[in-house]
Amino acid sequence: MSITPTPFGRLVTAMVTPFAADGSVDLELAGRLACHLVEQGSDAVLVSGTTGESPTLSWEEVHDLLRAIRAAVGDRAQVLAGTGSNCTEEAVAATRQALALGADGALLVVPYYNKPPQEGLAAHFRAIAEAVPAMPLMLYNIPGRTGCSLAARTTATLMDLDNVVAYKAASGTTDEVSELRRLCGNGLAVYSGDDSLTLPMLAVGAVGVVSVVSHLEGLRVKAMIEAYLAGRVQAATELHDLLLPLMKALFIRPNPIPVKAALAISGWPVGNPRLPLIPAEDCVTQRLSELMAILRST
Repeated sequence: MSITPTPFGRLVTAMVTPFAADGSVDLELAGRLACHLVEQGSDAVLVSGTTGESPTLSWEEVHDLLRAIRAAVGDRAQVLAGTGSNCTEEAVAATRQALALGADGALLVVPYYNKPPQEGLAAHFRAIAEAVPAMPLMLYNIPGRTGCSLAARTTATLMDLDNVVAYKAASGTTDEVSELRRLCGNGLAVYSGDDSLTLPMLAVGAVGVVSVVSHLEGLRVKAMIEAYLAGRVQAATELHDLLLPLMKALFIRPNPIPVKAALAISGWPVGNPRLPLIPAEDCVTQRLSELMAILRST
């Protein structure tokens, strides 16, 4: 029986983008936060994903972040860059630049807003993969944000491309993982895109998670994954149950509003989100504080 590879490890943290008081990207803080995440169990960090507020970052800011975080973590962890776009030509250019700046992989979100058909999605991802064959790619399906879903059968048509190695499953169902495993086999490493579904997705063949809660509880998330893989299912379930309230609370407002508030509570002043996202309300901050206090005491 062949074993599914883990091209980006088990735990990938989708990093927030720290902003200074004037709204600019705080590169020094980003580097320190990336190092902290690695120390807390992250095998890789993702720059400029959903949690990193990619829609409000310029490509110049993305490149500056990538340089700063690559320099900060060195070879202690992999660094991925979100280079997706709803314009294929733009995504190709961004992925090429990320490779040139030292990224170990690229996260490619399903094109948003323009709602391409499945044939268009296949052509989009194939064009990027063929244009940047040296860059390992993680496809990212999150229909709740993009308005378009990448079908497992479409992903299967891309498996002849050596650099299509991973898939972030964020459709909210374990069925997506099962269908990808059935159609794509062990050549595609599927990562949970929802913290609260990590354990169930591991049970049907996912290899790890692209996480938000790992900003706060990386060691426990890593321990949960390792416990399950070692056959200690009860221990993994207990960690899942312990973390679940915080996992859910981090999405009671659009990501990354809650996680930025939670980081501030825990001593990481990463700034407010950029408009049109807004800071967390007091009731959200209070709920997060309560849950984090419970975890600290456990």
